[in-house]
Amino acid sequence: MESKKIKKVELHVHLDGSIRPSTISEYMNISVDEAKDLLIAKDKCEDLNEYLTKFDLPVKFMQTKEELIRVAKELVEDLIEDNCIYAEIRFAPNKHTEKLSLDEVVESALAGLKSEYLKTGLILCMMRGDSFEDNKNIIDLASKYLKKGVVGIDLAGAEALFKTNDYKDLFAYAKSLNIPFTIHAGEADGVCSIEDAISFGAKRIGHGVRSIESEECLNLIKKNDILLEVCPTSNIQTNTFASINDHPIKYLKEEGVPVSINTDNRTVSNVTLSLEYDKLMSTFGFNQNDFDEMNESAIKHAFISENEKRELLEKLKRK
Repeated sequence: MESKKIKKVELHVHLDGSIRPSTISEYMNISVDEAKDLLIAKDKCEDLNEYLTKFDLPVKFMQTKEELIRVAKELVEDLIEDNCIYAEIRFAPNKHTEKLSLDEVVESALAGLKSEYLKTGLILCMMRGDSFEDNKNIIDLASKYLKKGVVGIDLAGAEALFKTNDYKDLFAYAKSLNIPFTIHAGEADGVCSIEDAISFGAKRIGHGVRSIESEECLNLIKKNDILLEVCPTSNIQTNTFASINDHPIKYLKEEGVPVSINTDNRTVSNVTLSLEYDKLMSTFGFNQNDFDEMNESAIKHAFISENEKRELLEKLKRK
C-alpha cells in the first residue's frame, strides 16, 4: 500500500509550523540546509516548551500580507501534494500584528488558502499566557469571519505552564457566540486538562493522548463523541512518549475513541501525512481500512456543514 495514494484529511496543522525551509532560506539568504537547522525540532526535545522555540523564526518572517499569503499558499500546495482532500489550518493572529491589523492578518491567510483544488478551513488560536483581552479579541475575530473561511478557534501554547481551566470564561464566551472550538489538551499536561476542555464544550481535543492515564477520561471522550487530533511524530519530539512504539494511537482506536491522524507541524516535525501513515503501517500494522475509518471520523468531526461533510465522505470513498 502506497501511503501517498491514500486520500487524507488534516485537522491539526499549524501554519507557522509548516513554513517551507526554502522560503526561510530565501528570506535570510542562507542555504536550505541551514534553514532546516533553524526550523526543525530535534527528534527528542526536553519537552513541549523546547519544541515551541522553533516557531520564533517563522513568526518573525510572517509579518506582512505578502508573507502570510505566500506561506498559506505554499502550505496548500504541499497538502495537495500529500493527497489531502480537506484541511483545517490553524494559527495565532495575535502573533502577526507588528505591521498589520488583526483583520488584515486573517484576510491575508484566507487569501493564501484559497484554492480550487483543496477545500480548507481556518482555525484561529488563542494563546496560553496572552491576556484575557487579547484572547477575547481572537474570539470576536472568529465570530466576524465565521463561515467566511474561518471555521473555529483553538487554545495553543505552553499547556503545563498555563492551565486549561484558567480559560473557562473565554470558552463560555465563544460558546455563547456558537463558535466551534478545539483545545490543545492532554499533551504537556494530564487528564485534568482534557476533562476541563470537555467541560467547556470542546468538540475535539488537540492531541489528548494522555487520556490513556484514566479510564474515566476515555469513557468521557467516547460518551461525548470527542475526536482526538493525534499527532504521533510531534508527540515523540515533545517527549510525551519515548518512542513511536510507545504511542497509544492503536490502543485508542481499539478502545473505540474517535481519532484522526495529523502532522501538527509539517516543518518543525519534519513530516508529511504520508510519512505519518508509513510510520503507523510499519509500527502498528495499520491498513487502508484503518486510515479510511480515521479519515471518515475526521470528516464527521470537521467544523463544516452536514452537506459539506457528505460531499467529502463521497470524495473519500470514490476510487
